[in-house]
Amino acid sequence: MRVMTLPRWIRTATGVALLALAAPGGAQILPPLPPVGPVIDRATDSLPVASALRGAQALARVPIDRARDLVRQHPDRIALDPDGNAVRAHELIVMDADPALIGAAARQGFALIEQVRLDELGIGYARFRTPAGASLKRALKRMRGIAGDRDVSTDPLHFASGATGAATVPAITAPAPGGTGTGGAIGIIDGGVAPTTPGLTAQKGFAAGGIRAHDHAAAIASILSGGAGVRASAPGARLYVADVYGGDPAGGNASAIGLALAWLTRERVPVVVVSLVGPPNPLLGRIVAAARRTGTVVVAAVGNDGPAAPPAYPASYPQVIAVTGVDARGRALIEAGRATRLDYAAPGADLVASDARGQPRTVRGTSFAAPFVAARLSAHLGGGIDAALRDLDGEARDLGRRGRDPAFGRGLICGDCATRPR
Repeated sequence: MRVMTLPRWIRTATGVALLALAAPGGAQILPPLPPVGPVIDRATDSLPVASALRGAQALARVPIDRARDLVRQHPDRIALDPDGNAVRAHELIVMDADPALIGAAARQGFALIEQVRLDELGIGYARFRTPAGASLKRALKRMRGIAGDRDVSTDPLHFASGATGAATVPAITAPAPGGTGTGGAIGIIDGGVAPTTPGLTAQKGFAAGGIRAHDHAAAIASILSGGAGVRASAPGARLYVADVYGGDPAGGNASAIGLALAWLTRERVPVVVVSLVGPPNPLLGRIVAAARRTGTVVVAAVGNDGPAAPPAYPASYPQVIAVTGVDARGRALIEAGRATRLDYAAPGADLVASDARGQPRTVRGTSFAAPFVAARLSAHLGGGIDAALRDLDGEARDLGRRGRDPAFGRGLICGDCATRPR
């Protein structure tokens, strides 16, 4: 068989898929991975075309293998729903549950875990434990019979959309920030960050095990507010961090993200970064929409499961600003996922961010593109969200096909904001 040297982007795509498959699946926040580019270049300088295709197929399998691996490791906490998504085991969510429904559910063997009322958003729901011995599929069918036209769902887990390099990079002298800091409030829904994080104003946990600093969340925060030689894309920003993972193997679930977003709306935080992906969920979709009506907009990454993966959420909710990533040469990340509608692109590779210990590391993924867009959106908020989005459109640099396109949305934001490795 003839062997040919493939373009760098194909070699990188293959490597990203293989690295993703090799990563342990026991934590929703991805563990540190080797820097993508150099490792892949050495491993695949000469690669048959068939190998590249296998790499793309492996990328598409990542969410499936990740979910199954989590269930094997935590069968008492995590299960697969009928669509193969990782969800909280033995639990269902019912929207607008009233006493009559709760009583009917109890008679069918469902135990009420909690009833939640988010009055500021006009949303109420209940969490139930499924009947002993009933499969999740059977429990869903039974509860839907009880609930009538009310939404019934599982509580799906969400996963980080990027990884940090395994080794620190050489010390970096950050360039002077462009523009002026507004000191605006920006929320992060992710893992926790260190108390010494620049700009940290408030931090709250929404998962068992308390607040725990994670490299992924720390990287998001550093891109916004700087630190460890990383340039701040939002100088002077006040960060509100919601840890939805803590020490819970079933952390990152939709209900935790929803509660975190409700908290940020109460704190009147106008822009929230969510660099996590999962399947659609009625509860989270309603909370995202209600938050937008109250003046809080979510900026979300499209994920790294590849263009063949299902649309990512929360990026695909219509009220959310969906962001993909590009490398230093303005090329779309081959591993980038997709949303039902793409808004912007921003740097997502060939860049440096801080880890939870305050060390600069290389990072890659659409996760790290979202905070750049959030930073620029925050800078334009004086006239409201709609006016800020029009201003952001004016900043966007058109890439790919002229006008809005599925690879870059309405264009590249903050292309010169990233801190690059030396």
